[in-house]
Amino acid sequence: MGFDAKTVTVDGLVTSYLEAGQGDPVVLLHGGEFGASARIGWEHTIAALARRHRVLAPDMLGFGGSAKVVDFTDGRGMRIRHIARFCEVLGVESAHFVGNSMGAINLLVDATSDAPLLPARSLVTICGGGEIQRNEHVSALYDYDATFDGMRRIVAALFADDAYPDDGHYVRRRYESSIAPGAWESLAAARFRRPGLEPPATPSSARAYERITVPTLVVEGGADKLLPTGWAAEIAGQIAGGRSVVIDGAGHCPQIECPEAVNDLLLNFFEGTAK
Repeated sequence: MGFDAKTVTVDGLVTSYLEAGQGDPVVLLHGGEFGASARIGWEHTIAALARRHRVLAPDMLGFGGSAKVVDFTDGRGMRIRHIARFCEVLGVESAHFVGNSMGAINLLVDATSDAPLLPARSLVTICGGGEIQRNEHVSALYDYDATFDGMRRIVAALFADDAYPDDGHYVRRRYESSIAPGAWESLAAARFRRPGLEPPATPSSARAYERITVPTLVVEGGADKLLPTGWAAEIAGQIAGGRSVVIDGAGHCPQIECPEAVNDLLLNFFEGTAK
């Protein structure tokens, strides 16, 4: 397995996380699709990074084994504050942060804010930050009906390789995660709105990137079905010293679809920030 599954209470909220290795800390933040969790998002990453680092991969609030709570006015802020406090509780004063999809957006939102909360010494954002496209793949993520077929559509949206949605065992793992007690409800509830209100706009990529002062790597999936081509270079170009990389043939989760390439990329990037 290569990691230990643990729990800790953070401000009264049960928080599950995976941990492995020793050394300079790395915090991994998973995506926000139905059925996401630290294990599903980072199971091919943790052991490789743990050879040189202390790796922590928490289940964000509402996901996996962590508390199923919803903040209807500042859901993203709630999760960012929770991860900041998680780091404090575990004694992490400075860490490399890596996020995929929602996890990446949370990193960018925090880093471009007036007063960042996360103790980041570097950032890697994987397939999170560009303008979300309006297409059938995005609809599969937002309109999930808690059925197995619905999860198969989500998996098809996330990956370039058709082998993933065709793999019934893999789809079922994500499906079971999505229907664990409170999991579907906590994510679906965050999208409730009063009758008559217009649907909310998709997340914007416009942020004050010039505020980011730590080494930053923006990773794009070359075959991502949810984000437009070239978004990573556009964002990295607005960050002092920012870099971008495209993982050819990868969809929205390159760390799952092309783990060896991503693991090497991360280790080399972390090593470079220490020089």
